[in-house]
Amino acid sequence: MKKIGIIGYGWLGERIASSLSGKYTISATTTTENKAEDLNNKGMNAVVASFPDYQLTEPVPQWEEVKNIDILIITIPVSEKSCCVSSLYNRIQNLSAFIGDFTGQMFLMSSTGVYPDLPKEFTEEDVPFENVSGERMLRNKYPQLSILRLGGLMGDNRLLKNYNVGNLDHAVNHIHYADISAIITQMIENKAEAKLYNVTAPIHPAKSQVINVQKNIPDEEVFEIKGKKVLSSKLISELDYVFQYPDPRTFHL
Repeated sequence: MKKIGIIGYGWLGERIASSLSGKYTISATTTTENKAEDLNNKGMNAVVASFPDYQLTEPVPQWEEVKNIDILIITIPVSEKSCCVSSLYNRIQNLSAFIGDFTGQMFLMSSTGVYPDLPKEFTEEDVPFENVSGERMLRNKYPQLSILRLGGLMGDNRLLKNYNVGNLDHAVNHIHYADISAIITQMIENKAEAKLYNVTAPIHPAKSQVINVQKNIPDEEVFEIKGKKVLSSKLISELDYVFQYPDPRTFHL
């Protein structure tokens, strides 16, 4: 059975692990002793690790388990929106020290936030990874890295109606966590490497349409949907992937 390492066992990491646990042995990092202990009690190999965005006096020790891992999935944020470029560089240096010269299949959970907030349809070619500091730094160190630019994470307890949102006539770029897990699984089986994909549900209703259906409110108004749409057509074409949840209006069903 192949071994998967998940760096960052948060909301998404937990759901990816749950989906893959039957086919793969899972190791993970978390930020608290309690959570690591809980995961270890459930039969997972978990360690406490953090990757600060400053230079440490002592380098982060390499993960003991990494030499046994076949596939790495990184879910911790490596975007400039969460820190400046110099801080980002430190975070990635700390992460790289932890995983060493890993040569197996590797995935970075990036974000569609790399695209500017403009009213147009975006494909991967509009913003190549070379133009995104965190993506570029990691791909330069790990050329096999596949970058998945995830839309807004939804499913389970994450419903748009629970959030205070503006621009209700703007399109959503959402993704159900079940599709993220299924896409990773398919890429693992295809031995895909060095890919760059937008991962968003292919249908882009307006925020108001998603909220209304979640609140069981009739949606009779017809209007022009504004804002940006991040397209997953490259993913669909290259992987021949069929989304389990193509329409964000059905994520809650």
